[in-house]
Amino acid sequence: MRLLLPLDCCEALSNVDYSKVDPSIMSPLLDYVDVTDSRFVAALLCIAFNPLFWNLVGRWEHKTRSLTHVFRSPYMACYCLGAVIVTLNFLRSHCFTEAIKRQPKLTFLDCLFGYYTSLAIMVVGTVFVTSSFLALGFVGTFLGDYFGILKEAKVTSFPFNILDNPMYWGSTTIYLGWSIMHASPAGLVLTAAVALCYAVALHYEGPFTEEIYRQKALKSK
Repeated sequence: MRLLLPLDCCEALSNVDYSKVDPSIMSPLLDYVDVTDSRFVAALLCIAFNPLFWNLVGRWEHKTRSLTHVFRSPYMACYCLGAVIVTLNFLRSHCFTEAIKRQPKLTFLDCLFGYYTSLAIMVVGTVFVTSSFLALGFVGTFLGDYFGILKEAKVTSFPFNILDNPMYWGSTTIYLGWSIMHASPAGLVLTAAVALCYAVALHYEGPFTEEIYRQKALKSK
């Protein structure tokens, strides 16, 4: 039996022969997506920053209760953070739209079928986002549990009985529809970035939230 020695974080990458990488496989993508465009870069930065921001602030608040002390109420602190997150999401959507305006279009999507398909996709995403917000409420949507405002039971009504984290995936679906409506491959790339950032965020949010409710259950015994 062969023993494998553990590698350092990026040690395995040192064994890759980058001279054999064929850059031509990227050329079809680069024909449609200008990754050097300043607006595209700004959109990517907004996409990456938003979930990072609310996760870091949420964990900091859970650990220190600093915002609760400043606003003298966990509810007021949560409302203010929620307002900041909403503002950041509007900024992200603005940067997303501005980025795809200056990028090339896919001709086969720039048609009536593509338009109506995008509308249908955006309607589905909007239903998931709206119904998720109504089921959770403002506080539940914007990290209320990180402020110590915990629900009595897990929400299992629509849309949570269909998929987990419908707010995130509904938002991603809206961006997908918006990209198709603009026949924008750059928009599709940015949508993939949104999905990736949400997936990474959920990797940390899920266990952290479960631990919050596990501690609550232990205290109630």
